[in-house]
Amino acid sequence: MAPYDEWNRIEEEEEEELQDTSWLEGKRDVILFCIDCSESMLDLYEDPEYEDAQTCHLFTALDAAMQIQKKKIIVGPNDQVGIMLFNTTRRGPKGSQGSDIKKGTYLYQPIGPLSAPSIQELIQLLNAFREDNNTLREEFPPVEDKYVAMGDVFTSANWILRDGAPKTATKRVFLITNQDNPHPGQGSRQLLTSARTTLVDLAQSGVAVEPFFISTEDKPFDVSKFYRAVLLPNNLVDDDEDHDPSNPSVLNEAISISRIEDLLAQMRFHEVPKRAQFSIPLELGQDFVIGVKGYGLVTEQKKGAYRYFAETENGIKVAESRTLYVNALTNKEIDKTKVLFGMDLGGDKEAAAGKTSSNFDPSVMRLVKAGERPFYTAEEVKKFRTLGLEPGIKLLGFKDADTLAFEDNIKHSHFIYPDELAYSGSKRTFSALLKSLIKKNKIGLVRVLTRRNATPTFCAMVPQMEQTDDAGWTEPAGFHLIPLPFADDIRQATVEKGLRAGKPLTEAAMPFIHKITIKRGGYPPDSYPNPALAYHNEQLQASAFREEYDPSEFEDQTLPAYDSMHKKIGSLIKTWKEAFVMDDSADVVEAPPAKAGTKRKADTSVDEAEIRAKYDNDTMSKLRVDQLKEFLKSKSLPVSGKKADLIDRVSEYFDKKG
Repeated sequence: MAPYDEWNRIEEEEEEELQDTSWLEGKRDVILFCIDCSESMLDLYEDPEYEDAQTCHLFTALDAAMQIQKKKIIVGPNDQVGIMLFNTTRRGPKGSQGSDIKKGTYLYQPIGPLSAPSIQELIQLLNAFREDNNTLREEFPPVEDKYVAMGDVFTSANWILRDGAPKTATKRVFLITNQDNPHPGQGSRQLLTSARTTLVDLAQSGVAVEPFFISTEDKPFDVSKFYRAVLLPNNLVDDDEDHDPSNPSVLNEAISISRIEDLLAQMRFHEVPKRAQFSIPLELGQDFVIGVKGYGLVTEQKKGAYRYFAETENGIKVAESRTLYVNALTNKEIDKTKVLFGMDLGGDKEAAAGKTSSNFDPSVMRLVKAGERPFYTAEEVKKFRTLGLEPGIKLLGFKDADTLAFEDNIKHSHFIYPDELAYSGSKRTFSALLKSLIKKNKIGLVRVLTRRNATPTFCAMVPQMEQTDDAGWTEPAGFHLIPLPFADDIRQATVEKGLRAGKPLTEAAMPFIHKITIKRGGYPPDSYPNPALAYHNEQLQASAFREEYDPSEFEDQTLPAYDSMHKKIGSLIKTWKEAFVMDDSADVVEAPPAKAGTKRKADTSVDEAEIRAKYDNDTMSKLRVDQLKEFLKSKSLPVSGKKADLIDRVSEYFDKKG
């Protein structure tokens, strides 16, 4: 019989299971940096990284935009980035892209494919600022006395994205400013209304605005002065429901940067667009359906796929590959829709004789003669996987939340959120179900089919309410879909009983564990990149920009800070190790009970006199490891380590015994 992967593969381009997110790579991501260029953004202050050097907020914002582009040119070469500055008197040349945008705004870098020359131009500008701190002020003179209306800023951004970004791309605006009240004085109410109206126009055209507000001790950023009334809500409440406008959840993920050097770190968290992996209906009952979107919260980042290039008259171009099915006899291309799939199977005697079994039903079965192969169309093979179901989520029932065990989570979960555009009223119904399950401490049991060629799975639908921590990060409200394992997905552990350290030893370890525990919300994965992947990307980046790369300068962020840990908890660990040596239970090994079987165990029993004779003749190396361990167990000695360690331990025993 042919392997399953061969006969069930409909086509090589077929999408795989839930964890495969390669299909997302085809959609481009477009980011337009809208950076404030006002007087306060150009004010110089001491650089926190370099001695005897000065910097400004505008330089840090441009540097962050440059770093994002350098990273995207490796991990997302199909993405596009642009830079627009506002509150500046500089204007673009007539006839160029962005020359007709609103006054006070300037398109420094037009939206286009990522390229090394455009990034190098930005790098040269930043290097020039390092040598002369007046470079940015001379290059982008700030407006005087009056700020540009934010409605004009959003309008200019809308025009730039409309003319430069692909229609099917994910479009976002990164708004960077330190002005919490850009329209003080009279007429501010009208300007506020205009800003919100133009922001709604951006949202309706499929553009998401992600603001980054710069807040310092000298000039704290107060969102309530202007942006709280402008930014669009992003919480799980119906538009008709009442909500508190002072609640920070109504802001569209506004990030307040208290330390300007953290701007790049915050942008990296928001760099990857939130792309839904599936958009399917959720069936709550008979003819009772709402729409939901599914997101993958955990995805492994891998190296980019290599490509083939071909030399043409117009230069080197990417070679596109495609699969063709060819008839081996005629050597002509075959229509893929006419390809059948099958496997080698035997037949019964009645079929070989040309007879029909009495149990044969021609409406549901196919009679195959001996030596022949059963064939299936691509649509039939797809039904084998999907069981003929359409994509969707069907609610089967409810269970107590404590019935979900920790070991039931064997795959990455998905997060679902209501899709109001698919079915009107989805948000209201979704919110009611979420609140009801949390109130009753229940979870949902659902059948899930995410795509037409995926496999149906049973999932636990675990509710999560919206939560905001001290740092401003918000966990959205929604449901986690946790794939439940089948019976053969979970295997019994070989060790049935594990020995735990005693209470004195546990209490001795608590002081240094508390001192090295990650504070403020846990482990931030983006702060510790995969060293192998980061090393690979740095070499590609240096090759793309024709820079020399020194491998010795690579810094592995995952390495523990041994020096600081030794200073901080060295004495505590030393105290714990002393207590560990004195604990007798640390060397005790309890093997799992032997199971019944047909094979006879090897004889590991050995007489002490025989061991003594081997010791006297210096031939203990002829003993087996299991014999040495059995002898050490009988003497209550440790059995860990290699064979040489066991021999040394036995020798020490006889040396002391004399």
